[in-house]
Amino acid sequence: MLAASYQTGYRLAMIWAGAGVFWIAAKAETVGLPAGTYQDHAWAVAYVAMAVSMAVGMVTVLFSKEPAHVALPPAHNLREWLSVAVVDPFAEFIRRYRWHAVLLLALIGTYRISDIVMGIMANPFYVDMGYTKEEVAMVTKLYGVVMTLVGAFIGGAMVLRWGVMKVLMIGAVLSAATNLLFAGLALHGHDVYMLIAVVSADNLGSGIASAAFIAYLSSLTNVQYSATQYALFSSLMLLAPKFLAGFSGLAVDAAGYAWFFTGTALLGVPVLWLVWMASRFHVAGDSPR
Repeated sequence: MLAASYQTGYRLAMIWAGAGVFWIAAKAETVGLPAGTYQDHAWAVAYVAMAVSMAVGMVTVLFSKEPAHVALPPAHNLREWLSVAVVDPFAEFIRRYRWHAVLLLALIGTYRISDIVMGIMANPFYVDMGYTKEEVAMVTKLYGVVMTLVGAFIGGAMVLRWGVMKVLMIGAVLSAATNLLFAGLALHGHDVYMLIAVVSADNLGSGIASAAFIAYLSSLTNVQYSATQYALFSSLMLLAPKFLAGFSGLAVDAAGYAWFFTGTALLGVPVLWLVWMASRFHVAGDSPR
């Protein structure tokens, strides 16, 4: 019951922070200005509304009961704390997988690279293509979130039916291939119906890839260090893609959106090889005790 309530609240928050911010910004715009005019006051209103929304969580925390306190042996110094909290979980992973750990870490660090590098330029792309805030809010932030959740549900069912490695490969293919749809949209021009089709495919594929990837990361953790190892893997997952995404604007200025989206799709090709290599070593009972 608690997990279901959390998931429901999280999904509503995603919709409010996505579609809601665009809807508020659109309603706060000054009527009569030329189309495409950037209105900073409208976004200021939207950001203030998002900040005020945080009060719900703050008030909830203030009135929530403290969880049961679990006494842990205190660390005697910073070195001991770092050893227990960071070094030991990472060292255990290396000891368990040996040289195979390098392959797994490379896969973790690049699996979502196509989506993340492309995604950072999505909103500028919608603006440059002439989509209104209402269109972006409804299609990409509201409908898109729903499609992501549908994809995650389908991905979970596929993992149960076919196993994590097959679905991990399918997710990697979809993550790269759907970026080509954005390249096609960039060449086609403003078209709401085509945007709906592209967002449907992209978010459905993203949901499937995310479900498979989460299942895969969970299978790599040791129950003794599950929280720390999962946190380390999640951080590694974003490190290289976020760094590379910082140059996305330069790439768009130099080559245009169509070539940029094509390039992000090509970034996913090495990931397919990494998934194939990892699948050769994957065993059903590979998960730690």
